[in-house]
Amino acid sequence: MFLVQLDVTVVNVALPALGSDLHADLPQLQWVVVGYSVVLAAVLLAGGALGDVLGHRGVVLAGLGVFGAASAACGLAQSAGWLVAARAVQGAGAALLLPGTMAVLAGTFPERAERAKALGVWAGISALALPAGPLLGGLLVQAAGWRPVFWLNVPIVAAAAIATRRLVPADVRKPGRADLPGAATAALALGAGVYAVIGKTPWAGLVALASAAAFVAVEKRSADPMLPLPLLRSRQTAGANLVSAAMNFVGLGSVLVFTLYLQDVLGATPIAAAVALLPMFLPLVLLGPVTGRLTARFGPRRQILAGLLLGAAAMLNLLRIGPETGYGTLLPTLLVLSVGMGLLTAAVVTAAVTGAPPERAGIAGGVNNAARQAGGALGVAVFGAVAGEPAMRGQFEHGLHLLGAGSAGLWLGAAILAAATVRGRRVAGVG
Repeated sequence: MFLVQLDVTVVNVALPALGSDLHADLPQLQWVVVGYSVVLAAVLLAGGALGDVLGHRGVVLAGLGVFGAASAACGLAQSAGWLVAARAVQGAGAALLLPGTMAVLAGTFPERAERAKALGVWAGISALALPAGPLLGGLLVQAAGWRPVFWLNVPIVAAAAIATRRLVPADVRKPGRADLPGAATAALALGAGVYAVIGKTPWAGLVALASAAAFVAVEKRSADPMLPLPLLRSRQTAGANLVSAAMNFVGLGSVLVFTLYLQDVLGATPIAAAVALLPMFLPLVLLGPVTGRLTARFGPRRQILAGLLLGAAAMLNLLRIGPETGYGTLLPTLLVLSVGMGLLTAAVVTAAVTGAPPERAGIAGGVNNAARQAGGALGVAVFGAVAGEPAMRGQFEHGLHLLGAGSAGLWLGAAILAAATVRGRRVAGVG
């Protein structure tokens, strides 16, 4: 699970180095990031359903194999296209792993207290990937180049596969079948949407809209839908998922442009850029448990609204960036945005799950995770397209101004949506 989360952020610090080595332009570098997250978002729910049908232990083992092989292919890449394709396969492996890891823990620790402890370890190690990604990526890139960023996964995956085979018991399969048509149309809709933004191609946008309509039609007719549409009839669940998508849209898009700004505009080394990005991740990790307790006591609405308003203020600070400014001007955005996301993350997941019927809580959590991954993929595409090439400093800084204002507007709109859809009372039975 650490590796699944790590590979969302670890590549960002390596982008300038691999771009130089593989002669990749900005759109290709964007695809190196979103090729992973697009497939992860699109296949995530299908991965969970496949685990229900075939057994989560076996699907986790398959995911480890796919993820490890794709990581090796990334390390061997000789062109940008090769690397993007390998990253997409890596995302498919991650989509098999992510829902399966939680299901395996739930099956291995059926007693409630032991399960809570196990899930606490799972969540804590996952959260550590956020600050570790840029830092580890910076150390590896500066010491040995960008390829070890991917090779590092291979021995860890091998050890995890051996441990899973020896320690995890086989689980009971459930009747049903995986929603492959739903997964295919979701992947096409998200992939075409991202391609339309990065490639500035209107026809791809039309394909995305048609695929999204096909996805809705498929899900309505499916006996075992990947996304049960009645789940979205809950105003709170639907609102929380839209807020989650907006959160990652700004969060992951910002990581991309801030990394390029630090290295290609301010001239920071990979390790210096990684250290400079830590203020964007450490408060997020530290605030997670605190937000969980606050949400249990007061309900999710207050934390969601506070997080969105802080994040909007943080992004408006980007309007201060100019030719004479440096890291000191960016730092308030990193810190305050991280605090905002720290308040948001646990609260929006709680709102999405508690807004659904109890028997749908598991799928509600999966839908929320998919919404966050999809929002992040689209954010990387849009932020990169708006900022442009960092070599053109004036245009890049103007792009940061547009992104700051646009992101603030998006999060203020999300705050209005949350105020209208998310209940303010405490979470029943928690705290």
